[in-house]
Amino acid sequence: MPATSPASAHQERRRRRTNRFVALTAGVVTVGALAAAALPGSASAGEEHSKGGYGRYQDVQLLSFNDLHGNLEPPAGSSGRVTETQADGTTKTIDAGGVEYLATHLRQARKGEKYSITAAGGDMVGASPLISGLFHDEPTIEALNKLDLDVTSVGNHEFDEGARELGRLQNGGCHPKDGCYADKRFKGADFPYLAANVLDEKTKKPILKPYWVWKKNGVKVGFIGVTLEGTPDIVSAEGVKGLSFKDETETINKYAKVLQKQGVKSIVALIHEGGFPASTSYNYDCDSPGAGDGVSGPIVDIAKNVTPQVDALVTGHTHSAYVCSIADPAGKPRMVTSAASFGRLYTDTTLTYDRRTGDIARTAVKSANRVVTRDVPKAPDMTELISKWNTLAAPIGNKPIGYISGDIGNTGTESPLGDLIADAQLAHGKQLDPETDLALMNPGGIRAPLTYAAKAGEGDGVVTYAEGFTVQPFANTVNLQDFTGAQVIQALKEQVSGPNAAAPKVLQVSSGLTYTLDLTKSGADRVVTDSIKVNGAAIDPAATYRVATNSFLAGGGDGFPTLGQGTNDVVGSDDLTALEQYLTANSSASNPIAPPKADRITIVK
Repeated sequence: MPATSPASAHQERRRRRTNRFVALTAGVVTVGALAAAALPGSASAGEEHSKGGYGRYQDVQLLSFNDLHGNLEPPAGSSGRVTETQADGTTKTIDAGGVEYLATHLRQARKGEKYSITAAGGDMVGASPLISGLFHDEPTIEALNKLDLDVTSVGNHEFDEGARELGRLQNGGCHPKDGCYADKRFKGADFPYLAANVLDEKTKKPILKPYWVWKKNGVKVGFIGVTLEGTPDIVSAEGVKGLSFKDETETINKYAKVLQKQGVKSIVALIHEGGFPASTSYNYDCDSPGAGDGVSGPIVDIAKNVTPQVDALVTGHTHSAYVCSIADPAGKPRMVTSAASFGRLYTDTTLTYDRRTGDIARTAVKSANRVVTRDVPKAPDMTELISKWNTLAAPIGNKPIGYISGDIGNTGTESPLGDLIADAQLAHGKQLDPETDLALMNPGGIRAPLTYAAKAGEGDGVVTYAEGFTVQPFANTVNLQDFTGAQVIQALKEQVSGPNAAAPKVLQVSSGLTYTLDLTKSGADRVVTDSIKVNGAAIDPAATYRVATNSFLAGGGDGFPTLGQGTNDVVGSDDLTALEQYLTANSSASNPIAPPKADRITIVK
């Protein structure tokens, strides 16, 4: 699919950008995430501090977001809302997201800002709704071009279709299998993807640009982009074949030295790894308990060890919202931000550049997350883009595949939608082999809820193929394997131990599998072995059980190595087909499926 012709104003801005920005790069070109670097500082008395002039201190606007995941249209259900804390301590939810609104908000934010950079923290594509995923995410790249994104890091989902496909998104060209859409050649991204810590195993060099430098009127800001080192654990083996992923901190520190040697003193790291704030409100004061106390998770150790030469960290991956100060190795506060996911927020940071030193003055940082509300005018060029791709997708996407009597959510330790999908995979497994006993589904593979309200005129309670695609966009197959009861027990314990000890990944389970999860305990002991039952009978460690999973779990993905040790494999249809078949067979307009109770796992807190 080709990038649509930009409006004349957009073309003019891009020409200006080409003239005024200089990219200093190393390694092979692909796309990179740029976090505009600069923390605002206070000018000394009598020294000029300007927004557009040539005084000593120059304010630079950094607009950033992360984890868009191809959500061009407003996300549905809870995926399209944010929580806001009010002055009296109460909270309210706000509908948010959609590129028609994101474009308007970003363009309004840039007005009057002569020095403005827009950067992203990875996962711009992958796990995308049908309007983007059906066309290998070309529509999202086209939208990001129109948004005037300057740079982004890669995320783990940029590797869903492999490094070669990521290179095509960067450089253009028609899909090798599906060809060109609308009979036009895809032009690729106007912005660089950065992947400093992703190396070709043969050449030992980055497969994409490791860094990129923004320049205007003597102001220079460098961007280093990395994704999480653990990407191979959460992406299919085929997607990361031939690649190695290096330590995030060591890589950033390495390229910070490279940029310093090139005279670039102001540096921002774009990191597709994140943390977990103490509150789900986007406007939570992360520093209120004390610097860094309000956020936990992998990003904390990274931030504490990334060289002080880096002035700000734009992060992602956890789909959380935070603006925090975390001390660098020299003990000085440094801004660390994340703008949730799906285009619901963007972060507005003012970085103050000191022309005398070429560095960022980090003494009075201004940064805040802003809501992409839907009470602003839609950007006409984005409306046109969405309409174009929806027209192409409509013959497939509008087909009804089932009926529901209410919202079926995908949140919680055990979710109603998780149960539904596990039941669908169990049913598909029984078609392949009537002896199938149970099914397990990874929660991260369930990307959105099923909502009762009509989305595009299909009628309340109707589930369309497009909505099913949004829920399960990965095209994993349903795989059957034999496991001993002891292996099933071990797999359940891996939900809360090993790589998943700090952030448990609780598998969604099919009807007939029950057990107790005791969160008052620690590690593997949180799964109460004596409580595990299959169809009402205690699981037998010595018996053989036929288990349905998706191909990602069957490869040991998401920190479940035991699920990669099954035998007697049978490969079925893709998981979306399994869901479609289950909905079609078990629901009708007069007899819709009710949301499952999500009571198969007993939670002790």
